[in-house]
Amino acid sequence: MLHSNITVFMPSVLTLTGIPGLESVQCWIGIPFCAMYLIAMIGNALLLLIIRSEHSLHQPMYIFLAMLGATDIVLATSIMPKMLGVFWFHLPDINFDCCLFQMWVIHTFQCTESGILLAMAFDRYVAICYPLRYATIFTHQLVTQIGASVILRAAILVTPSLVLIKCRFQFYHTTVISYSCCEHMAIVKLAAGNIRVNKIYGLFVAFTVAGFDLTFITLSYIQIFVTVFNLPQKEARLKAFNTCIAHICVFLQFYLLALFTSLTHRFGSHIPSWIHILFSSFYLLVPPFLNPLVYGIKTKQIHINVVKFCCVLYSVCGGLKTDGQQNTS
Repeated sequence: MLHSNITVFMPSVLTLTGIPGLESVQCWIGIPFCAMYLIAMIGNALLLLIIRSEHSLHQPMYIFLAMLGATDIVLATSIMPKMLGVFWFHLPDINFDCCLFQMWVIHTFQCTESGILLAMAFDRYVAICYPLRYATIFTHQLVTQIGASVILRAAILVTPSLVLIKCRFQFYHTTVISYSCCEHMAIVKLAAGNIRVNKIYGLFVAFTVAGFDLTFITLSYIQIFVTVFNLPQKEARLKAFNTCIAHICVFLQFYLLALFTSLTHRFGSHIPSWIHILFSSFYLLVPPFLNPLVYGIKTKQIHINVVKFCCVLYSVCGGLKTDGQQNTS
């Protein structure tokens, strides 16, 4: 981004360019992004509907899964409608305060998702390592407190980033954001001032959340594996391990994508900017897209209830079609 001597005082509107360098094919790039978004919305909504309606799934493991699904819906919806507006309908303008709000939602719910993954790892740790104490430890009150704490932690950590931008910067080099959404550093780099404090705080939040959560998730799964491999019966080992497969898949794809995106931003200066932006967009959308698919395939209770739901839906649609044909005849 080229800086000029001309500055803008407190711009009311910012402009999102989408993916610089790929403007001519952005309409085509929007197709797989839209497909992923629709699958993410349908999959997570179906997950929430099944967990809510099936009483046998009102357990901590599935309640955390419902929290993850709700978080994914909010995260994907905060990004995709505006991104598709830029890609397909040439609507790049966004109100400055709306841009800050989008930034807050994106980073708050990313932190929330990380916290929920930590809670799910702790849930599996207690269930496998201390099965006799599981019911007394994981009460509905504790699950509610963990959910509230995860959201509160994310909001408290991310809100100062928004305040620092709003209060510290009045003049901006440009109003054009060379990005597909309002990400923290993409906004900060527009400012005509010293952005060191904002950069340091952004790194502090990233390392605080990822460092804390990743450390305890790793320790939890190490202890889980030790316990599982010490079980005397092979069937018991397989059953215990199968309960963790979906969690491990979701955990790995979330943090590996985050690590890859972070490394390419900091050490990939020779990589074209469109690759950075494309992978950052995938990082924001892939977890909401993959999570319901992974849990729908790998979690037996979810899989069974999804099949039941689809059978009921098919029967209802078939009945309506038959009634319609009889009325016509």
